[in-house]
Amino acid sequence: MSLGRKQSIDNSAWLEAVATIEDAVSREELDALTAAAVADIKAHTEGKAAAYAWSAGKDSIVLGKLCEAAGVTDCMIGVCDLEYPAFAAWIEEHKPAGCEVINTHQDIDWLAKHQEMLFPKDSAAAGRWFSIVQHRAQREYFKAHELDVIILGRRRADGNYVGRNSNIYTDGKGVTRFSPLAAWKHEHILAYIHYHQLPLPPIYGWKNGYLCGTHPWPARQWTGSIENGWREVYDIDPSIVLAAAEKIDSARAFLKGVQA
Repeated sequence: MSLGRKQSIDNSAWLEAVATIEDAVSREELDALTAAAVADIKAHTEGKAAAYAWSAGKDSIVLGKLCEAAGVTDCMIGVCDLEYPAFAAWIEEHKPAGCEVINTHQDIDWLAKHQEMLFPKDSAAAGRWFSIVQHRAQREYFKAHELDVIILGRRRADGNYVGRNSNIYTDGKGVTRFSPLAAWKHEHILAYIHYHQLPLPPIYGWKNGYLCGTHPWPARQWTGSIENGWREVYDIDPSIVLAAAEKIDSARAFLKGVQA
């Protein structure tokens, strides 16, 4: 059985798909899909100023390899000051050679003033994180480098918008985004990572790693409650919650319960 829409897939199903990926996607099928994607990237970037957005997530890791094969090596990543330390360290070690890091600088003081952004309860709230970090960073990079197109790892299977009846569109601020992986299934991404033996960041080994994907820690979804959000973050890295407790009451209350 194939994986469905990302938001409705239990993390255990992701792990099962990873373990059995050769049964779902053959190397021959993947190689054909890869060749088509590289050709698509070349067709949309030839003679143009192009770069790709890298998030250190599984889709962008695959995207980066395809873009490099197509001759596109410039890239960027948007981060803030609320990344998991282990994830930030992984980015520094594994980011592509041509990757420019753009920090939008949301920090714990900012979060204390915007606590509605803490552990989003729905996709709309989660989408605001993408808007203020990734999308803003992409826009800054696009304008600064006078790009014609920025290439993204967005896929319809994740519920991402990739363009109307196409995989390329220009938004209201003049940024043209191209998504060559738009039609790829989850299994195709997992197969590429498997057959090419690509490393993944530690997030995918944490609770609900495939469900949550890469994210600043306050943007962690599917926690069920603020208290449970703190518990999940504490289990990953207690130092995050200890630091947050100096500014945010709910973190302080959670720690009192832990230490009681």
